Amino acid sequence: MRLDQDDAGSGAPEHSPPQHGDADRVGERKPGRAGRNLPVAIAVGIVLGGLALVTLFTVKATFLLYVGAVVGVALWELSRALGSRDIQLSLIPLAVGGAAMLTLAYWLGDQDALAALAVTFVVLLAWRLPGGATGYVRDVTASVFTLAYLPLMALFVALMLARPDGDRRALLFIIVTVCSDIGGYFAGILIGRHPMAPAISPKKTWEGLAGSVVFCLAGGAIGLPVLLHGQVWQGLVLGVAAVAAATLGDLAESMIKRDLQIKDMGTLLPGHGGILDRIDSLLIMAPVVWLLLAAFIPAGHGG
Repeated sequence: MRLDQDDAGSGAPEHSPPQHGDADRVGERKPGRAGRNLPVAIAVGIVLGGLALVTLFTVKATFLLYVGAVVGVALWELSRALGSRDIQLSLIPLAVGGAAMLTLAYWLGDQDALAALAVTFVVLLAWRLPGGATGYVRDVTASVFTLAYLPLMALFVALMLARPDGDRRALLFIIVTVCSDIGGYFAGILIGRHPMAPAISPKKTWEGLAGSVVFCLAGGAIGLPVLLHGQVWQGLVLGVAAVAAATLGDLAESMIKRDLQIKDMGTLLPGHGGILDRIDSLLIMAPVVWLLLAAFIPAGHGG
């Protein structure tokens, strides 16, 4: 479940307030302080989290399909968002190349996934050629950025999952993400007063960040020893690194939306916005968590 700290915190209005009387219309439900319909957001988060757990602990490879589907929708959302500014992504090679990267990373390993990444980059250069010189650098640069931002980051989830104990590694990844989000969300709502980055995301607060740190430290300190038989101090390090990566992911996506002058990347998830709005922190956390778990719990030592 993902409860975005963007929706909590300082109480500073990020968008124009509704006209007088709009909230009094018959049948219209006022959003809470979070700025979204919290019960709907929680319900959607539970469904998304439930699907992740079901796929992860039935046939492990189906979780990879779930990840691929989520990344595919996020790719489509980002393509639409960039298109609103006349930036055209090479959507087909990005989708095909991204799917190849995830599949090869899981079944064959990182070297084959790296080869797919390189081939996709070459195809991106060629794919845009028929469109002419005008905007070529702009469009190719956006496509390469998207390749790194979505499929490449998701690739590290596939690498985690490919380990014999990959289901538990992926579960720990989900746990620290949820801890960071929930801690930041509720601390921001209850005690958030001091904006952390008002020029980027006015509703993010230092109190919310503190809540994320506390919850994520607890999640790492408990989850790593229980799931992978690591040390408590390793779980604490994981928690700190996860919070830092999640915060960067949130702020980076907020900056992208400000640059594109949009509120959400999509409207697919009631109470949440778009898929990309929900996975922004996970994308940046994935390589960080993979790297630390690979260092702390080598292959064959997490059983």
